[in-house]
Amino acid sequence: MRAVLQRVRRASVVVDGEVVGEITRPGLVALVGVTHGDGAADVGTIARKIAELRILRDEQSCESAGAPVLVVSQFTLYGSTRKGRRPSWSDAAPGQVAEPLVDAVVAELRGRGLEVATGRFGAMMEIPLVADGPVTVLVES
Repeated sequence: MRAVLQRVRRASVVVDGEVVGEITRPGLVALVGVTHGDGAADVGTIARKIAELRILRDEQSCESAGAPVLVVSQFTLYGSTRKGRRPSWSDAAPGQVAEPLVDAVVAELRGRGLEVATGRFGAMMEIPLVADGPVTVLVES
């Protein structure tokens, strides 16, 4: 499992002109990708990293600052560009595997008391955000 974490001042997810998820104060956008073989241990690792990584201002974490997280499923994090000019998506887990694991990351973050907004799994999404820093980090389980 992989997640790209970006520190933001605010962010939202728009699907078909409708805002489906939004954070209106400083926090993180977490783009989460799932690969074959990922499971509960990976969910715990990624959720812990999202909650505890000290990349907010003043070296705070989302957990210590009470900052929100916008979680967006992102199968393209497992795109392979090793050959040719067209990425291969074969390393990305299929939707029926990935969706429950992304949902479990969201549930784990909420279980830690964090405010969590989400995108819509499998939808074409616009993600307007205001980067803070910018600070962007890749975490893996």
